[in-house]
Amino acid sequence: MLLDPGMDLTLRPMRYPSFYERYRDAIKNTWTVEEVDFSIDVNDLNRKMSESDRHLIHRLVAFFATGDSIVANNLVLNLYKHLNAPEARMYLSRQLFEEALHVQFYLTLLDTYIPDIKEREEAFAAIETIPSIKMKGDFMFKWMNSISDLDECRTRDERQQFLLNMICFASCIEGLFFFGAFAYVYYLRSRGLLPGLATGTNWVFRDESGHMAFAFEAVETIQREEPELFDDNLKSQILDMLDEAIECECQFAEDVLSHGVIGLSLDDMREYLQFIANQRLQMLGMPKRYEANNPFPFMEMQDVQELANFFERRVSAYQTGISGDISFDAAF
Repeated sequence: MLLDPGMDLTLRPMRYPSFYERYRDAIKNTWTVEEVDFSIDVNDLNRKMSESDRHLIHRLVAFFATGDSIVANNLVLNLYKHLNAPEARMYLSRQLFEEALHVQFYLTLLDTYIPDIKEREEAFAAIETIPSIKMKGDFMFKWMNSISDLDECRTRDERQQFLLNMICFASCIEGLFFFGAFAYVYYLRSRGLLPGLATGTNWVFRDESGHMAFAFEAVETIQREEPELFDDNLKSQILDMLDEAIECECQFAEDVLSHGVIGLSLDDMREYLQFIANQRLQMLGMPKRYEANNPFPFMEMQDVQELANFFERRVSAYQTGISGDISFDAAF
């Protein structure tokens, strides 16, 4: 089973071919930070944006400065050693590359948006010095450290501990904290601002969607193999975890919007977070928890055209042709 202790090294016969397909699909969709043009963004920041807009952006990039690094650390320290399938670890190795790419993107973003070195240092220290960002950081570290001493998933409690960590990072951190941040970016895009940030975020958005899809498929696989793990106590902890994540993100929203941003409100942000939290619960096979709809029309058709353009431009440049037949159940 997927959580059985050990380090299976053999890809034949392949037990989880869909994980391998996710790895191959991710490889086809490679982008680089150098493709992002920030030249218009600098003009927008200096000439077109209000002080409240700039406060929003400074808080956003301060969170981005360390968010993906924490996700990468959890992946290496916790997820990789407990998913005992080589095809799953192949996908995680690709995800680690993508997290590094996101870190590079946000580093470039900070260097471009905040030319003053002292201000830039303050942004990198925000996870310790800005209360709304520290609250999110503390939440992430709490769940990352929850299984830091877990060497093997042998008992029911140990396996449930691991599941809570994986579900937290998929549904609360990548699936809620980052998606809340993306909403601010796409709100600014709807006003015709910061096209470079929007372009890079489109690709990060696509990567994060793939990370969540893999994690939720892994959870579904574990549920199929060991349904007894998914008891009422585990489900109750997942709901508490989501409630806490929403409160963290709402505290961040209160800070981000504290100077007043036309077209965004704390109430709408809370409803949007509850709306996407319902989606995460449904991906876990659990019923909706919140009475919420999407209050942001600019998120309704997110990325349809951009993703189409991505595949048009990049498949021929990045996809390596594969010939011959592949059999997933063949022995050596």
